[in-house]
Amino acid sequence: MDNRSFKDFSVSEEIRKALKGLEYEEATEVQERVIPLALEKKDLFVKARTGSGKTAAYAVPICELIEWLENKPQALILTPTRELSVQVKEDFTNIGRFKRLKAVAIYGGHSFTMEKTELKQKAHVVTGTPGRVMDHIERGTLSLDKIQYLVLDEADRMLDMGFAEQVEGILKELPRDRVTMMFSATMPEGIKSISSNYMKDTMYIDVSEDSITAGDIEHSLYFTEEEEKLALLRDVTIIEKADSCIIFCRTKERVDLVCKMLSERGYRCNKIHGGMEQDDRLTAMKRFKSGEFNYLAATDVAARGIDVENISLVINYDIPYEREVYVHRTGRTGRAGQYGKAITLVTSKELRYLRDIENLIGFEIEKLEKPSREEVALLKSAFEEKESSAPIIRQRKGDQLNEGIMKLRFQGGKKKKLRAANFVGVISNIEGVTADDIGIITIQDTLTFVEILNGKGPLVLETMKNTPIGTKQLKVSKVEQ
Repeated sequence: MDNRSFKDFSVSEEIRKALKGLEYEEATEVQERVIPLALEKKDLFVKARTGSGKTAAYAVPICELIEWLENKPQALILTPTRELSVQVKEDFTNIGRFKRLKAVAIYGGHSFTMEKTELKQKAHVVTGTPGRVMDHIERGTLSLDKIQYLVLDEADRMLDMGFAEQVEGILKELPRDRVTMMFSATMPEGIKSISSNYMKDTMYIDVSEDSITAGDIEHSLYFTEEEEKLALLRDVTIIEKADSCIIFCRTKERVDLVCKMLSERGYRCNKIHGGMEQDDRLTAMKRFKSGEFNYLAATDVAARGIDVENISLVINYDIPYEREVYVHRTGRTGRAGQYGKAITLVTSKELRYLRDIENLIGFEIEKLEKPSREEVALLKSAFEEKESSAPIIRQRKGDQLNEGIMKLRFQGGKKKKLRAANFVGVISNIEGVTADDIGIITIQDTLTFVEILNGKGPLVLETMKNTPIGTKQLKVSKVEQ
């Protein structure tokens, strides 16, 4: 059966316009099954792997249902990691672009004061990690009384990472009259407990089996020994010649080792792990997504939130000890119906972990012969030529959507008693500009950022250089995205 078109969903013209700009055409199975029920405000437990399109499955209906006029947060999205919080915030911003919905991400390692300022302003959606969300709740800086929609994204990973107590603490603070949606690749006992205690008339949707066993991911493995792993990794990458590859390691030290080895041999390789500064992690993620690097060595925790549609290869340099982690890792490739490969390096001491994984996924992973010296030598020059050539920079998700949008920076904010209404009033009076051409307005202490939509940015920029806001003439400039 053909997948349903996004045009068939009962959503507003503003959401349709954003989806078109994001090039969302056919819905994935999880989107097709979740969106209509979420629009009806049903509590949902959705079992679906990473890469199935689940973020849009809940973001589209929530963006549709949110009331723009309400200043307090109406939706709270809990995620296991900082990176995923940032990614989900970006997705909500893009999908809710033409409804002028404001999404805020809150997470450890980020400025609490800056988050507090953002939460004081209009914030329709809040995405965050359980620890930081609980911190804001306890300090009274996150208003919960208008929350109507709660999403637990990658709920099993949140419990694996020890967030169960914090998640339950947050659930107890939220209004009871709300819609709750939980997304998880697996269903451990802790998840069942949350579902039975904090959700009502829950509807269960399971798209996990089809997505694990589907032909969109080719699973295989090599038997090796620990001291041979680095050499085998290099041979495998030469044979596969992947356009975009994630290499999963068990510890940050092993990530450092793998990245160093590959970089020294001319690979365009970067790394991401929990020992890195938050800004460095986000920068590494951004550069990998753009295609500046085509290899990324990563730990499991740090890799949450990597949303790259064209990852062609996942290599498990270290087999995961927990079988559910295998599902999460391999879900980074073969996303949304695309073809991908998952290759695992297995030592003789790790056979029991392999058996656990095969029992979970329901099939035996194909065993491959190690590449011969002749095979590697034959393909090495072509591989090195590819690695030494200039990287092909990928278009980011949302780039096409944002083509007609210009973000302006005004040198004035709260300290000058400026409010959003001041900017809307003046800008919408420019000939050829209406209130519909004004997007999200963010007012800080000394700066204000205004998004101008529909290609009207250059006109507004030039006009505002000589037009005061009230009695104040503010310096204005374009923000380079």
